[in-house]
Amino acid sequence: MSTVTTTKQSAGSTPARAAAAPPAGEGRIGLRANLRHIGALVRRNALQIKQDPESMFDVLFMPIIFTLLFVFVFGGAISGKGNQADYVNYVVPGLMAMMGMNIAMAVGTGVNDDFKKGVMDRFRSMPIARSSVLLAKIVVELGRMMVAITILLGVGFILGLSIKSSVLDLFLAVGLSAVFGASLMWIFILLGLTMKTAQAVQGMAMLVLMPLQFGSSIFAPPSTMPGWLQSFTDYNPLSNLADAARALINGTPVGDSVWMTLAWSVAITAVTMPLAVRKFRQKT
Repeated sequence: MSTVTTTKQSAGSTPARAAAAPPAGEGRIGLRANLRHIGALVRRNALQIKQDPESMFDVLFMPIIFTLLFVFVFGGAISGKGNQADYVNYVVPGLMAMMGMNIAMAVGTGVNDDFKKGVMDRFRSMPIARSSVLLAKIVVELGRMMVAITILLGVGFILGLSIKSSVLDLFLAVGLSAVFGASLMWIFILLGLTMKTAQAVQGMAMLVLMPLQFGSSIFAPPSTMPGWLQSFTDYNPLSNLADAARALINGTPVGDSVWMTLAWSVAITAVTMPLAVRKFRQKT
């Protein structure tokens, strides 16, 4: 009798252990399969945008509004009345850095919202790499970022933006903005996984965005700022990116700004990406 009972108990406990076990194949996913999973998730996120076109409003209208606002409202005060054309060549490359940072914030709110809707519960039951879910988010947001930068440059050309170097340098400036923007997305993904609500993610993001954006060389030369603020601006990664994009587009010496931007991108990614993936695994 005891033998039969023990056998039944063991058989009964097997499903519980199986339910607690990770999906079969997890941890043994090859590169090709991982890329396939990322592609499928990218398609899923792109279909979400197709079903909700309003989610593209920030990408479509933010570049237009910010460009017109800063050129016509602040351009005369910063560069002198009648010199708006010169200010266009100053501010548009800087706004490329700003676009990446603002769009990166959407990744954190999107991840947080997916957890609230239970989407991540479905991913948890699938034999896919946890990192593929986050990488797919970044790929889609980089696509949105490219749309925003394209519109930004289009508005800039209408207002008098001129490329004084070469088309290759313009593409290098856009690529540099994409690399830095991707690194920032890991910060906001980590915030999205840590904060309880999407509103909290947005609030925390604004506390980070405002000092970095306005305490940089995006809108005005640091030489016009107080000494203590110039010191902050010199170490601000957004200033490095804005200066690098501006130098590449205007054909001026880039100095160390390109390498500093790449160094910031690598450092931010190296620190926040493992933390975000670890937090994602713990949360799911």
